[in-house]
Amino acid sequence: MADVFGRGEVAVITGGASGIGRAAATHCAKAGMRIVLVDMDESKLVATRDTLADLAGFSHCFGERVDVSDFAAMQALAAKVEREWGAPSLLMNNAAAFVSGGEGGILDPHENWERLFAVNVFGAINGVQAFLPGMLKAGRRARIVNTGSKQGLTNPPGNPAYNTSKAALNAYTQNLARDLREREGAQVSAHLLVPGWTTTGDAAHRPGAWLPEQVVAELADGLARDAFWIICPDDETTREMDRKRIVWNALDPVLGRPALSRWHPDYKDAFAAFMKQDLPEGWGG
Repeated sequence: MADVFGRGEVAVITGGASGIGRAAATHCAKAGMRIVLVDMDESKLVATRDTLADLAGFSHCFGERVDVSDFAAMQALAAKVEREWGAPSLLMNNAAAFVSGGEGGILDPHENWERLFAVNVFGAINGVQAFLPGMLKAGRRARIVNTGSKQGLTNPPGNPAYNTSKAALNAYTQNLARDLREREGAQVSAHLLVPGWTTTGDAAHRPGAWLPEQVVAELADGLARDAFWIICPDDETTREMDRKRIVWNALDPVLGRPALSRWHPDYKDAFAAFMKQDLPEGWGG
């Protein structure tokens, strides 16, 4: 299987000037890839571009200040990249918006919902719509990675707008993967990166969290295995804990339990007991 991080290949990374995006760009630079950084922070774009150029010893990196929620801007970016370097072998839709859950809960301000969906959902859709036609036409092995969140899988209370946007991205990426799998002649695949607790942006690193570089190492391993689900643990949450939480949540409709029963007082003891049990053989390893 062709190495997605092959020298001379093209990587387009949104949200690429900090956090997981920057770490992914660094990984790509070390592999000798040509890199397109997409972000809204001009100063961070310049700093990251210059750092990568120095690191890799070449200047095959440019930064573009683009709002991923603007489809026309993403189309223009795709045209520019393909004109100069050709279609990417790696498209990483990593840009994300986050608004802390407010007191309103499900009645958080409408503009919060709009912004989160514009970036977290349509940002990825716009990236795919803009770049996928060229990637398919190129006829070469390529990958699309969408950065999700565990909050889109287990749906913990406290931030319904963010959870819902990431759940939508989860569903979209599964549909994208199935479409590409069944599209005759397509050599493009889709993958969902699901970080755990990760130090991103300008936040101070806290014990228990992973560094972005650890997440990218997990991503590289997952892509090497051609995994769709690339679910990262952290120093507080093990892979087994993640699996059990996801299974419990998925069984709510099967067993007729209340929505989000993990946080329902009537199921507190049952959930605690479930977490102490082993999952059936074959349910993850």
